[in-house]
Amino acid sequence: MKKIAILVDSTAYLTEEFRKKENLRVVYLTITLAGRTRRELLDIKLDEYQKYLTAENKVFPTTSQPPIGEVVIALEKFKEEGYTDVIAIGLSSGISGTYSSYNTAALMVAGINVHPFDSEVSCQAEGFYVTKTCKLIEEGKNPKEIIAELNEMKKNSKALFIVDDLSHLQRGGRLSQTQALVGNLLQVKPILHFDNKVIVPYQKIRTYKKAINKIYEVFGEFYSENKEKNIHVCIIHTKAEDRADDMEDYIKENYPDVKILKDEIGPVIATHLGLGAIGFAWTVL
Repeated sequence: MKKIAILVDSTAYLTEEFRKKENLRVVYLTITLAGRTRRELLDIKLDEYQKYLTAENKVFPTTSQPPIGEVVIALEKFKEEGYTDVIAIGLSSGISGTYSSYNTAALMVAGINVHPFDSEVSCQAEGFYVTKTCKLIEEGKNPKEIIAELNEMKKNSKALFIVDDLSHLQRGGRLSQTQALVGNLLQVKPILHFDNKVIVPYQKIRTYKKAINKIYEVFGEFYSENKEKNIHVCIIHTKAEDRADDMEDYIKENYPDVKILKDEIGPVIATHLGLGAIGFAWTVL
């Protein structure tokens, strides 16, 4: 009989309820600022960190995947606790080496089967896959079935976001310099998304209001085709509470049956999106 655990990186920004699950562990991405490296959420909280993302701050923080050693320790602990298999969920391999770290660590720990899964997104949209995995484990699915269902889930999942300043993504290497320069010079509000695991413009729009309306339009099309299903959305932001509240009100008014999670984006991803970013993701669970 297989005993299945879940490993996930910190950028899924899970709720406390999930972090307390006995069969789940989080490995933390890090931030380096002025020569000091700290784990997001543990060693530096979001409120403390946001001051480093203002225009006045001239020292740009850098981020890094969880150390291989921490991944190995997490796998060894699962093994000691009698787990036979681990579903290892990571943020998109196109913007982080976390997924690669899972694969490397799996070769270093004998006696436990590791099943890395590339979510191809990040933030709370990545957390949707944790929710689904927990449900599938409770239903008695085996690891092969779980990975297959997670891959199927991708077909009904989407994440769109808007940032106030593209230079954060450019400096962090997550967007090309040309894309960032053109966007900032033209004062456009491009809608961004993950395509083939990397962040690229989904559509270039002049104003924030038009960009938000486009997101609503795209979600509306998805909803009309899937309204009989269990649709979940997440509304995420970096110091953009008013925008997130407005989006939540819109979804509640127009799609009262949709389940909503609203939360802030944590330090590592906030580094690359900057303040004022707003994201909207959906899936079927």
